[in-house]
Amino acid sequence: MRFSIIVVCLNPGDKLNRTLDSVLSQTFSDYEIVVKDGGSRDGSVESMRLDARIRFYKEQDGGIYEAMNQAVSHVKGDFVLFLNCGDLFPDDRVLERTSSRIERESENGTDLSKLVLYGDTLGEKNGVVIASPPEINGFTCYRNIPCHQTCFYSRQLCLDKPYNPAFRIRADYDHFLWCYYRAGAKFVHMDFAAASYEGGGYSESRENRKRDRREHGQITSVYMGKGELFKYKAVMAVTLAPLRRAMAESRVFSKMYHGLKSLVYGK
Repeated sequence: MRFSIIVVCLNPGDKLNRTLDSVLSQTFSDYEIVVKDGGSRDGSVESMRLDARIRFYKEQDGGIYEAMNQAVSHVKGDFVLFLNCGDLFPDDRVLERTSSRIERESENGTDLSKLVLYGDTLGEKNGVVIASPPEINGFTCYRNIPCHQTCFYSRQLCLDKPYNPAFRIRADYDHFLWCYYRAGAKFVHMDFAAASYEGGGYSESRENRKRDRREHGQITSVYMGKGELFKYKAVMAVTLAPLRRAMAESRVFSKMYHGLKSLVYGK
Protein backbone atom coordinates (compact mmCIF):
# COMPACT_ATOMS: atom_id res chain seq x y z
CA MET A 1 0.00 0.00 0.00
CA ARG A 2 1.32 3.44 -0.90
CA PHE A 3 -0.16 5.78 1.74
CA SER A 4 -1.53 5.66 5.26
CA ILE A 5 -3.44 8.80 6.21
CA ILE A 6 -3.62 9.08 10.00
CA VAL A 7 -6.43 11.02 11.65
CA VAL A 8 -6.33 11.18 15.45
CA CYS A 9 -9.36 12.57 17.21
CA LEU A 10 -11.09 13.28 20.49
CA ASN A 11 -14.58 14.79 20.35
CA PRO A 12 -13.98 16.35 16.91
CA GLY A 13 -17.62 16.98 15.98
CA ASP A 14 -18.34 17.28 12.27
CA LYS A 15 -14.68 18.05 11.51
CA LEU A 16 -13.92 14.33 11.43
CA ASN A 17 -16.18 13.69 8.44
CA ARG A 18 -14.96 16.83 6.68
CA THR A 19 -11.42 15.49 6.82
CA LEU A 20 -12.45 11.97 5.83
CA ASP A 21 -14.46 13.26 2.86
CA SER A 22 -11.43 15.21 1.68
CA VAL A 23 -9.32 12.04 1.66
CA LEU A 24 -12.01 9.81 0.17
CA SER A 25 -12.38 12.20 -2.79
CA GLN A 26 -8.78 11.62 -3.95
CA THR A 27 -8.30 10.32 -7.49
CA PHE A 28 -5.47 8.07 -6.30
CA SER A 29 -6.91 4.99 -4.61
CA ASP A 30 -3.94 3.09 -3.11
CA TYR A 31 -4.27 4.33 0.47
CA GLU A 32 -5.84 3.61 3.82
CA ILE A 33 -7.20 5.94 6.48
CA VAL A 34 -6.30 5.08 10.06
CA VAL A 35 -8.65 6.82 12.50
CA LYS A 36 -7.37 6.68 16.06
CA ASP A 37 -9.89 7.87 18.64
CA GLY A 38 -9.01 8.65 22.24
CA GLY A 39 -12.51 8.06 23.61
CA SER A 40 -14.86 10.55 21.96
CA ARG A 41 -18.26 11.07 23.57
CA ASP A 42 -19.76 13.66 21.23
CA GLY A 43 -21.33 11.21 18.76
CA SER A 44 -18.74 11.94 16.07
CA VAL A 45 -17.44 8.37 15.94
CA GLU A 46 -20.94 6.91 15.69
CA SER A 47 -21.67 9.15 12.68
CA MET A 48 -18.28 8.57 11.03
CA ARG A 49 -18.20 7.76 7.30
CA LEU A 50 -18.28 4.06 6.47
CA ASP A 51 -15.76 2.95 3.86
CA ALA A 52 -13.60 -0.13 3.35
CA ARG A 53 -10.50 2.09 3.29
CA ILE A 54 -11.12 3.39 6.82
CA ARG A 55 -9.73 1.42 9.76
CA PHE A 56 -10.83 2.58 13.19
CA TYR A 57 -9.06 2.12 16.52
CA LYS A 58 -10.14 3.33 19.94
CA GLU A 59 -7.57 3.56 22.73
CA GLN A 60 -6.93 5.87 25.65
CA ASP A 61 -3.91 8.11 25.28
CA GLY A 62 -2.06 10.83 27.15
CA GLY A 63 -2.22 13.42 24.37
CA ILE A 64 -2.00 13.89 20.63
CA TYR A 65 1.58 12.66 20.20
CA GLU A 66 0.96 9.43 22.10
CA ALA A 67 -2.15 8.99 19.96
CA MET A 68 -0.07 9.48 16.83
CA ASN A 69 2.43 6.84 17.98
CA GLN A 70 -0.43 4.43 18.65
CA ALA A 71 -1.79 5.03 15.15
CA VAL A 72 1.61 4.48 13.50
CA SER A 73 1.74 0.99 15.02
CA HIS A 74 -1.28 0.07 12.87
CA VAL A 75 -0.30 1.50 9.48
CA LYS A 76 0.29 -0.62 6.37
CA GLY A 77 1.31 2.10 3.91
CA ASP A 78 4.84 2.87 2.78
CA PHE A 79 4.33 6.59 3.52
CA VAL A 80 2.50 8.24 6.39
CA LEU A 81 0.66 11.56 6.48
CA PHE A 82 -1.01 13.05 9.54
CA LEU A 83 -4.17 15.09 8.97
CA ASN A 84 -5.83 16.55 12.03
CA CYS A 85 -9.61 16.81 12.15
CA GLY A 86 -10.55 19.94 10.22
CA ASP A 87 -7.47 19.82 7.97
CA LEU A 88 -8.13 18.94 4.33
CA PHE A 89 -6.52 18.17 1.01
CA PRO A 90 -6.76 21.35 -1.14
CA ASP A 91 -7.76 19.33 -4.24
CA ASP A 92 -8.45 15.74 -5.28
CA ARG A 93 -5.05 15.04 -6.89
CA VAL A 94 -2.68 15.53 -3.93
CA LEU A 95 -2.04 11.80 -3.45
CA GLU A 96 -1.77 11.21 -7.20
CA ARG A 97 0.92 13.87 -7.62
CA THR A 98 2.75 12.75 -4.48
CA SER A 99 2.83 9.15 -5.69
CA SER A 100 4.25 10.27 -9.03
CA ARG A 101 7.01 12.09 -7.21
CA ILE A 102 7.80 8.99 -5.16
CA GLU A 103 8.06 6.98 -8.38
CA ARG A 104 10.51 9.52 -9.76
CA GLU A 105 12.65 9.29 -6.64
CA SER A 106 12.58 5.50 -6.83
CA GLU A 107 13.74 5.56 -10.46
CA ASN A 108 16.61 7.84 -9.40
CA GLY A 109 17.78 5.32 -6.81
CA THR A 110 16.59 7.14 -3.68
CA ASP A 111 16.31 5.02 -0.54
CA LEU A 112 12.57 5.33 -0.02
CA SER A 113 12.87 4.25 3.62
CA LYS A 114 14.63 7.57 4.31
CA LEU A 115 12.46 9.84 2.18
CA VAL A 116 10.34 12.78 3.30
CA LEU A 117 8.21 14.66 0.78
CA TYR A 118 6.62 17.98 1.69
CA GLY A 119 4.49 20.59 -0.01
CA ASP A 120 3.15 24.08 0.50
CA THR A 121 0.26 24.90 2.82
CA LEU A 122 -3.07 26.55 2.13
CA GLY A 123 -3.83 28.53 5.27
CA GLU A 124 -7.58 28.47 5.84
CA LYS A 125 -7.45 31.25 8.42
CA ASN A 126 -6.17 33.88 5.97
CA GLY A 127 -6.86 32.12 2.66
CA VAL A 128 -3.26 32.32 1.40
CA VAL A 129 -0.76 29.76 0.15
CA ILE A 130 2.17 29.53 2.56
CA ALA A 131 5.27 28.55 0.61
CA SER A 132 7.55 25.94 2.13
CA PRO A 133 11.32 26.31 1.75
CA PRO A 134 12.48 24.73 -1.54
CA GLU A 135 15.31 22.98 0.30
CA ILE A 136 15.94 21.96 3.88
CA ASN A 137 19.13 23.10 5.60
CA GLY A 138 20.19 23.96 9.14
CA PHE A 139 18.65 27.43 9.09
CA THR A 140 15.29 26.23 7.78
CA CYS A 141 15.35 23.58 10.51
CA TYR A 142 15.84 26.34 13.07
CA ARG A 143 13.34 28.80 11.70
CA ASN A 144 10.85 27.56 9.15
CA ILE A 145 10.16 23.86 8.69
CA PRO A 146 7.14 22.87 6.57
CA CYS A 147 3.73 22.46 8.14
CA HIS A 148 3.46 18.97 9.62
CA GLN A 149 0.24 18.22 7.69
CA THR A 150 2.10 18.63 4.38
CA CYS A 151 4.87 16.11 5.20
CA PHE A 152 4.75 12.57 3.86
CA TYR A 153 7.18 10.49 5.94
CA SER A 154 8.36 7.02 5.07
CA ARG A 155 6.78 4.59 7.53
CA GLN A 156 10.25 3.48 8.64
CA LEU A 157 11.19 6.97 9.82
CA CYS A 158 8.05 7.07 11.97
CA LEU A 159 8.78 3.64 13.42
CA ASP A 160 12.46 4.36 14.09
CA LYS A 161 11.74 7.61 15.95
CA PRO A 162 8.37 7.77 17.71
CA TYR A 163 7.07 11.18 18.72
CA ASN A 164 8.29 12.18 22.17
CA PRO A 165 5.19 12.90 24.30
CA ALA A 166 7.35 14.85 26.78
CA PHE A 167 7.03 17.66 24.24
CA ARG A 168 3.42 18.82 24.40
CA ILE A 169 3.69 21.18 21.41
CA ARG A 170 6.87 20.47 19.46
CA ALA A 171 7.23 16.67 19.24
CA ASP A 172 6.67 16.82 15.46
CA TYR A 173 9.44 19.44 15.25
CA ASP A 174 11.74 17.18 17.26
CA HIS A 175 10.98 14.31 14.85
CA PHE A 176 11.65 16.49 11.79
CA LEU A 177 15.06 17.55 13.13
CA TRP A 178 15.90 13.95 14.00
CA CYS A 179 15.14 12.95 10.39
CA TYR A 180 17.48 15.68 9.12
CA TYR A 181 20.35 15.55 11.63
CA ARG A 182 20.35 11.91 12.74
CA ALA A 183 18.64 9.73 10.14
CA GLY A 184 20.12 11.44 7.08
CA ALA A 185 16.72 11.55 5.40
CA LYS A 186 16.28 13.04 1.95
CA PHE A 187 13.77 15.91 1.86
CA VAL A 188 11.97 16.57 -1.42
CA HIS A 189 9.87 19.66 -1.94
CA MET A 190 6.70 19.26 -4.02
CA ASP A 191 5.73 22.53 -5.65
CA PHE A 192 2.03 22.45 -4.79
CA ALA A 193 -0.17 22.89 -1.73
CA ALA A 194 -0.39 19.50 -0.05
CA ALA A 195 -2.72 20.44 2.82
CA SER A 196 -5.31 23.01 3.77
CA TYR A 197 -4.43 23.82 7.37
CA GLU A 198 -7.24 24.92 9.65
CA GLY A 199 -5.00 26.52 12.27
CA GLY A 200 -6.02 27.76 15.68
CA GLY A 201 -4.82 24.59 17.43
CA TYR A 202 -3.34 23.94 20.85
CA SER A 203 0.11 25.30 20.00
CA GLU A 204 -1.25 28.60 18.68
CA SER A 205 -3.09 29.76 21.78
CA ARG A 206 -1.51 32.73 23.53
CA GLU A 207 -0.94 30.89 26.80
CA ASN A 208 1.05 28.16 25.02
CA ARG A 209 3.39 30.45 23.06
CA LYS A 210 5.82 30.53 26.01
CA ARG A 211 5.95 26.74 26.19
CA ASP A 212 6.38 26.61 22.43
CA ARG A 213 9.49 28.81 22.65
CA ARG A 214 10.87 26.78 25.54
CA GLU A 215 10.47 23.48 23.68
CA HIS A 216 12.03 25.01 20.56
CA GLY A 217 15.10 25.89 22.62
CA GLN A 218 15.30 22.46 24.21
CA ILE A 219 15.07 20.64 20.88
CA THR A 220 17.47 22.83 18.91
CA SER A 221 20.09 22.49 21.66
CA VAL A 222 20.03 18.71 21.13
CA TYR A 223 20.65 18.82 17.38
CA MET A 224 22.57 22.07 16.86
CA GLY A 225 25.88 23.28 18.28
CA LYS A 226 26.31 26.54 20.19
CA GLY A 227 28.04 28.25 17.26
CA GLU A 228 25.30 27.23 14.86
CA LEU A 229 22.61 28.43 17.22
CA PHE A 230 24.35 31.78 17.76
CA LYS A 231 24.53 32.34 14.00
CA TYR A 232 20.86 31.53 13.45
CA LYS A 233 19.71 33.72 16.35
CA ALA A 234 21.77 36.62 14.98
CA VAL A 235 20.21 36.24 11.54
CA MET A 236 16.73 36.18 13.08
CA ALA A 237 17.45 39.35 15.04
CA VAL A 238 18.86 41.24 12.04
CA THR A 239 15.94 40.23 9.82
CA LEU A 240 13.32 41.38 12.35
CA ALA A 241 11.77 37.97 12.92
CA PRO A 242 9.03 39.12 15.39
CA LEU A 243 7.80 41.73 12.89
CA ARG A 244 7.77 39.21 10.05
CA ARG A 245 5.79 36.76 12.15
CA ALA A 246 3.23 39.42 12.99
CA MET A 247 2.84 40.24 9.29
CA ALA A 248 2.52 36.56 8.38
CA GLU A 249 -0.35 36.11 10.86
CA SER A 250 -2.10 39.42 10.09
CA ARG A 251 -5.30 39.31 8.05
CA VAL A 252 -4.27 42.62 6.48
CA PHE A 253 -0.65 41.86 5.55
CA SER A 254 -0.61 38.06 5.33
CA LYS A 255 -1.27 37.79 1.59
CA MET A 256 1.39 40.36 0.75
CA TYR A 257 3.94 38.78 3.09
CA HIS A 258 3.50 35.26 1.77
CA GLY A 259 3.51 36.53 -1.81
CA LEU A 260 6.92 38.14 -1.21
CA LYS A 261 8.09 34.97 0.52
CA SER A 262 7.14 32.93 -2.55
CA LEU A 263 9.16 35.30 -4.74
CA VAL A 264 12.18 34.86 -2.47
CA TYR A 265 11.82 31.09 -2.83
CA GLY A 266 11.78 31.51 -6.60
CA LYS A 267 8.13 30.58 -7.12
